[in-house]
Amino acid sequence: MAEAENKNSAAQKSAQGGFVFLPLIAGWLIPGAGHFVLRKWRRGALLAISIVCMFALGLAMQGRLYANAHDILEMLGLAGDLGSGLLYIVGRAMGLGADSVQLTVADWGTRFIVVAGLLNIIAAVDAHNLRTGRKL
Repeated sequence: MAEAENKNSAAQKSAQGGFVFLPLIAGWLIPGAGHFVLRKWRRGALLAISIVCMFALGLAMQGRLYANAHDILEMLGLAGDLGSGLLYIVGRAMGLGADSVQLTVADWGTRFIVVAGLLNIIAAVDAHNLRTGRKL
């Protein structure tokens, strides 16, 4: 019983004060930043390294950055790419990523880029849950 009260009080303390969505927005824009805001240095560093490396490997394999969506699969790919936040925005601005996939390796690169975005979304939501006290 006392343990449940301690968890509730910890959740209430973490939910009080400040902008609750800061870790979510920061974590989406910059991989790992949501956890850095919460002073979770190791977790943030592991996530940042993983996401940036997956994105960079995808680009190195000549993966595609989706710019528009004509069918449902491209729409899902675009949603995954947008999950990378500033990595995607900077990559599109610099003209990185292949326009069309011509190699099997490039198709794998496209998947790496999409999965990096999806992992970044999961990490940002995790940071938000830590901030609101849903996860300890």
